[in-house]
Amino acid sequence: MALDYTQSADLMKDPVFINRVKVACLKYADYIQNEGPGTAGHTSRIRWAQQTFSAPESTAQTVTPPVVMDGQVQQDGGAITDAALQTAVEGVVNKFM
Repeated sequence: MALDYTQSADLMKDPVFINRVKVACLKYADYIQNEGPGTAGHTSRIRWAQQTFSAPESTAQTVTPPVVMDGQVQQDGGAITDAALQTAVEGVVNKFM
């Protein structure tokens, strides 16, 4: 069952969940830093990765609300697996770029 609005809002402010999103962002930033310069959108992707490494807390705060709205997060809430959360975070970040 999907989270209701109150549960979604609470998850957006949950420090444990935000920290998990931060780790997923840093993991994705590391992946981006190692991809080839011929990757589509590489310039904006590398800029996001650098910003994430320099301000991971800020990135996590920005990324968390749309991640909470991801279908899998809505279904699993804070109990989402790390692998599924990683997929959700990467999907959201890709929409930003």
